[in-house]
Amino acid sequence: QVQLVESGGGLVQAGGSLRLSCAASGSIFSINVMGWYRQAPGKQRELVAAVATGESTNYADSVKGRFTISRDNAKNTVDLQMNSLKPEDTAVYFCNAIRVVAGTRYLYWGQGTQVTVSS
Repeated sequence: QVQLVESGGGLVQAGGSLRLSCAASGSIFSINVMGWYRQAPGKQRELVAAVATGESTNYADSVKGRFTISRDNAKNTVDLQMNSLKPEDTAVYFCNAIRVVAGTRYLYWGQGTQVTVSS
């Protein structure tokens, strides 16, 4: 099992910045990918950004150039620096980890942290 604990959400004005952090614990030795998803009211959960063990990254088009994901394998953390925030970035943000063991893929989620961007 992997436990994920997020921190750093809050209320910010449009154009501002926030930094989300996620700490992983438990069976972390085979985590391949860590990332952030978000879910706005009435919408499906969507990928925001992800980073693999080899440091390759993937971003949603809507956040490219504004958000930066970083991973510290020694500390088992993944951070999301969010700059130039827009009201449409308002959502609950979830930390995610993907672990592959003997060919089986396991997904883990944090409890979510609210990000609200006011106009």
